[in-house]
Amino acid sequence: CPDLHPPKYVQLPLSSPSPPLKGGQEAFAPLGLNAGAFYALSTLLNRMVIWHYPGEEVNAGRIGLTIVIAGMLGAVISGIWLDRSKTYKETTLVVYIMTLVGMVVYTFTLNLGHLWVVFITAGTMGFFMTGYLPLGFEFAAELTYPESEGISSGLLNISAQVFGIIFTISQGQIIDNYGTKPGNIFLCLFLTLGAALTAFIKPDLRRQKANKETPENKLQEEEEESNTSKVPTAVSEDHL
Repeated sequence: CPDLHPPKYVQLPLSSPSPPLKGGQEAFAPLGLNAGAFYALSTLLNRMVIWHYPGEEVNAGRIGLTIVIAGMLGAVISGIWLDRSKTYKETTLVVYIMTLVGMVVYTFTLNLGHLWVVFITAGTMGFFMTGYLPLGFEFAAELTYPESEGISSGLLNISAQVFGIIFTISQGQIIDNYGTKPGNIFLCLFLTLGAALTAFIKPDLRRQKANKETPENKLQEEEEESNTSKVPTAVSEDHL
C-alpha cells in the first residue's frame, strides 16, 4: 500500500558568515603610510630634482633607478633576516625608523647643490623604504592568520594605493605652493605616525604558533625532550 505519511524535511541551522578578518587590522595603516609615501616620492621625484637642479633630467632618472636597485637589495636582505630571526615586530619597527631617518636626511640635503649627496641619501632611503614592504606583508600575514594571505595582501595593497593617491596629490600641491622641503616634511610626519603605530602593534604571531602545534613538530619536540632526559648512568660494583 502506498505510504500515506509525507516525508519530513529537517531544516539545518544556518551558520552565520564569519568576519573577513579576526585581527591584525592594526598592521594595515603603517604599511599603507609607508608604501603611500614611497609612491608619492617616486611620482614626484623628477619634479623635486629639477626644482633644485635645472637641466638634470637624466640624473633625476638615474636617482630613481638608484632608489629601485637599493630597494631590491633591501627587500632581499630584510627577507633573509626575517626568515632566520623570526623577529617580526622588532625588524619591522627598526626598518620603519630607519626609513624615517632616511627620509629626514633626504629632505634636508636635497637643496645642498651636490647631486652625489642626493644619490646617496635617496639610495639609502629607498633601501629601507622598499625593504620594509615584504616585512609588512609577512607581519600582516602573521597577525591575520588563519585567514588567507591573499585577503591580507589585497587589503594591504588597497591601503597602499589609497594612501599613495592622497599623498601624491597633497605633496604635489604643497610643492607647488611652498617648495620641496615642506612637501617632504609632510611625508616625514606621516612616516613618524606609521612608526608610532608599528610600535603599538601586539606581536601575536598566530602562524608561527600554528606551525609549532602541528603533529610533526610536536613529535620532534617530544623526541628532543626524551633524548635530553636520558642521562647515562654508571653502575659500580663493590668487590669484597
